[in-house]
Amino acid sequence: MSIKAAVAGASGYAGGELLRLLAGHPDIDVVAATAHSQAGQPLGRVHPQLAALDLILSETDPATLSGADLVFLALPHGQSAAVAAQLPAGVKVVDLGADHRLIDGTQWAKYYGGEHAGTWTYGLPELPGQRVHIANSDRVAATGCYAVATTLALAPLIAADLIEPADVVVVAASGTTGAGKAPKAHLLGSEVMSDLSPYKVGAHQHVPEIKQATGARSLSFTPVLAPMPRGILATVTGRPTSCDITGAVVREVLADAYANEPFVHVLADGQQPHTSATLGSNSCHLQAAVDVDSGRVIVVSAIDNLGKGAAGQAVQCANLMLGLTETAGLPIYGTR
Repeated sequence: MSIKAAVAGASGYAGGELLRLLAGHPDIDVVAATAHSQAGQPLGRVHPQLAALDLILSETDPATLSGADLVFLALPHGQSAAVAAQLPAGVKVVDLGADHRLIDGTQWAKYYGGEHAGTWTYGLPELPGQRVHIANSDRVAATGCYAVATTLALAPLIAADLIEPADVVVVAASGTTGAGKAPKAHLLGSEVMSDLSPYKVGAHQHVPEIKQATGARSLSFTPVLAPMPRGILATVTGRPTSCDITGAVVREVLADAYANEPFVHVLADGQQPHTSATLGSNSCHLQAAVDVDSGRVIVVSAIDNLGKGAAGQAVQCANLMLGLTETAGLPIYGTR
């Protein structure tokens, strides 16, 4: 029998991508898709690419969601906890929001504000040992988009003692879908086209999540809004622990860390990650180098922010929670 799934927040970009992936999943059927302002609308009017799916968006009512075996919460930060608290214990839940990612409640208050809702299993299967924890959990907090792009580049370097965890710098560019679907003046096409702009400089909410996942002690993170709909390109640098570390050494550490990972690909020497190469996939592309002047270790990471950065990651976690093939319903290859 197919597993029944419901998607809350289905009118947003991540919710729409979840529905697209689930529509092609061999073991999961979507039985409910909920929204707020778009409730009552046929799904195809909100997401034209999903016009063939015969679904009407309903209100985000816990009673509607409780009829599913699996619930995805693609809601704005701070809204998932109240819904999750009303779902039966037997329903498996993957939260795409930030409500349950952080262990330290003081960090939640500092970066998000309000009361911390508690900590769920962190949903990044590629971290050492995390796949087993996810498979044994009924409640999983999927990663942030910038967090997964940065963590996959950074975590193996710190684990292998290649870089100083107290000196990490990240500059990452993201497409406009990362800001959500709510109308905002600074996201208008005429504002975004032919422009790059930093935002939340010095205080981005993914910083404590990245530090928690990687063991970094100090992280300077600068996000940049790029004139593209989807994708993240993160440049992660760190001060090496030894002058003997070369680009080949860094590449070998990354290749060993991800040798058996279907969605993380260390590119051939000289080939650089491109956001367009990951479009529509659940994959992350990595490349490493050592700066010839400063000696800093550099890893560049590319993902689709709606794929490995959101919906794809959530489905990957759900597959593990349900005992399914981890790659089921998930594209490894991009559409370019």
